[in-house]
Amino acid sequence: MSDTDLLADAAAELYSSDPDQFVERRGALAAAARAAGQAPVARQIAALRKPTRSAWVVNRLARAEPAVTQQLTSLGDELRAAQESLDGAAIRELSQRRHDLIEALARRAFEVAGQPQPSAALRDEVTTTLGAALADPAVAGQVASGTLIRPASTEGFGLGGLGGLGGPPELTLVTASGARGPSRTPRAPRPGRAPTRERSRTRTPAQPAKPAQPAGPSRAEQARADRERRRQADLAAAERAAEEAARTAEAATAAEHDLERTVQTLEEQLADARRDLAETRNQARRARNRQRQISQALDRLRG
Repeated sequence: MSDTDLLADAAAELYSSDPDQFVERRGALAAAARAAGQAPVARQIAALRKPTRSAWVVNRLARAEPAVTQQLTSLGDELRAAQESLDGAAIRELSQRRHDLIEALARRAFEVAGQPQPSAALRDEVTTTLGAALADPAVAGQVASGTLIRPASTEGFGLGGLGGLGGPPELTLVTASGARGPSRTPRAPRPGRAPTRERSRTRTPAQPAKPAQPAGPSRAEQARADRERRRQADLAAAERAAEEAARTAEAATAAEHDLERTVQTLEEQLADARRDLAETRNQARRARNRQRQISQALDRLRG
């Protein structure tokens, strides 16, 4: 077996096994590699980091169902395309699909990991990691490897986030009327002028010219257009305010989760270090006992 295969097999076992068994199995696999004359691989195995509980759940899902990352990246590509085209209807539909997909994958992940009743914090970390994989292809690649160490997160949705859209574009009301030209009124006859003589030589009073029809919409139509324009502006402003409030709430929630994850990671690292210390002490004690036994045997042989 090549060095690469030996390391890959060790990683596959470690990141698929329960995190509580990680340190013990890592030591055993590193010792086996050293015994097989693979000292460099043994050092690489010993350097592998223990995953958090949520990262382990995602690793189990990625290894059990490799198509998961393709589902996430495909939907992420669709969302990015909708964002770039500012297609509000498509963004709303795809956002709902994103929510449904992440919820379904999170449930499946806990089933695969044998965690039917996860804590709220654990569920949040898993769903946040899946959301980050959907938004960021780099995170999706890490998920696909099945060797996540800690949960991942990202602000918004890739390329500035869905929240970066602001509100919907302002709607402009366009009328179909022709160009408004200057109104012409009939000229009044100059004082002192006689009425025009007709061919029949019959004098008839001058007929007043019909007033020109005003161009453009009527006053009532203009009022309706103004009301519609104000309504559209108010609607756009309300949608922008709603989206801004949603972004603020999402950012605050993400900050809260980040702090919770930091605390959990530090606690797990501390527990990991304590177990490593206890294991090292046991190894040192066994080594000292072995040294003492060999020294005693040597003394007996000399005597």
